Amino acid sequence: MGHVDDRWWRPQRDENDKVVVNGRGKPVMEKTELYGRGLRYRVRYIDPDGIERSKSFPDREKKRADDFLIEVESDKREGKYIDPRAATKPFRQQAESWYKAQSTDPATRETLRSRLESRIYPTFGKLPLGRIGPATIRDWVSELEERKYSDNYMYVLFGIVSGVLDSAVDDKLIRENPCQAKTVRRPVARSPKVVVWPDDRISAVRQGLKELKPRFAIVVPIGAGLGPRQGEILGFSPDDIDREAMTVHIQRQVKFVKGVLMFALPKREKTRYVPLSQKVLDDIDRHIELYPPQPVTLPWASPDGDPITVSLLITDEKGHTMSGDLFNKVVWKPAFGAAKLEYRPRADGMHSGLRHLYASKLLARGVSVKELADFLGHEDPGFTLRVYTHLISSSNERARQAVDDASSAWTLPTDDGLVTA
Repeated sequence: MGHVDDRWWRPQRDENDKVVVNGRGKPVMEKTELYGRGLRYRVRYIDPDGIERSKSFPDREKKRADDFLIEVESDKREGKYIDPRAATKPFRQQAESWYKAQSTDPATRETLRSRLESRIYPTFGKLPLGRIGPATIRDWVSELEERKYSDNYMYVLFGIVSGVLDSAVDDKLIRENPCQAKTVRRPVARSPKVVVWPDDRISAVRQGLKELKPRFAIVVPIGAGLGPRQGEILGFSPDDIDREAMTVHIQRQVKFVKGVLMFALPKREKTRYVPLSQKVLDDIDRHIELYPPQPVTLPWASPDGDPITVSLLITDEKGHTMSGDLFNKVVWKPAFGAAKLEYRPRADGMHSGLRHLYASKLLARGVSVKELADFLGHEDPGFTLRVYTHLISSSNERARQAVDDASSAWTLPTDDGLVTA
């Protein structure tokens, strides 16, 4: 059991080294050599590892010292003990440890590193973990709002900070994650309502591609007919087609990491099989006749990964692939000009135009959300539902008709020949 030492006062002893007591039987106290210097009260206790620890408190804070000792002993019994010195570890040091356990995808790690360095370390980097409280988090969130960052960006940054502090709780460096305090208002991610292109817009964009750069017009039937992400479209190979099963294996993407083009698995390393329609296959075969697939060699999974060669359907005149950003600049956006369409930055990206169109067409034909999630490569069908729920045809009328059809089971005839429920 620990105890609290008073470093300024001690029991007086007589010549026989016995404690001198007063008339009420209590020790007579005398000043020590340390009287008036330094912190007065020192809590001494043995931690769960058998090591003696101590913590000091100033004059007139005996109650705080007693309460600290009670808390320590209680935490030891309940297995919740945390060494107070552990909380002096800087946030940045803990964040670097947390970072190592995150995604192995190079592009994701590069993005995460950038956010830590530019948006999080300037505020939290040098702070000891124990000094980051709910007030610190509230002030930081307010600063993000003042900078007018988007709700989704603030949500992502908050999640990183909370993840680092969760790891500190797991490592028994702090007792609680201040991001989870009731007084902290967490940023909320907001999914913008998906607006599906009308058929005439998708037709105009494809025509614009044919007029401007015809070898790239195939991205429209692939994107709208299979639903892949942009990097997966650029990494598409005819070898991924199973003509007997009429499916396509979405198994790679083209990524641009640290100035290097590379092949990698699809997002979240989730490969998938997607049904292939005959019309899309016919489009691909016609394209192959005009622009034969070209072998492209790139490193796999990381900029310094082992090189692999893939026969790609979509390459430039020299047989090279390109990054998504470059494709947008030199192919995709100019096609809108050729089609005499105004390019809308968020609504007219390949993802918004092609992938969302694919999802809307499948939902309109009664494909289930679970199946659509598999085809799109979503881990959680709930996410798919949240993004596309407003595109699902209303079942209200079908529900009304179903009830009307079944109502004969419980309706009764009335005296005047009418029926009543």
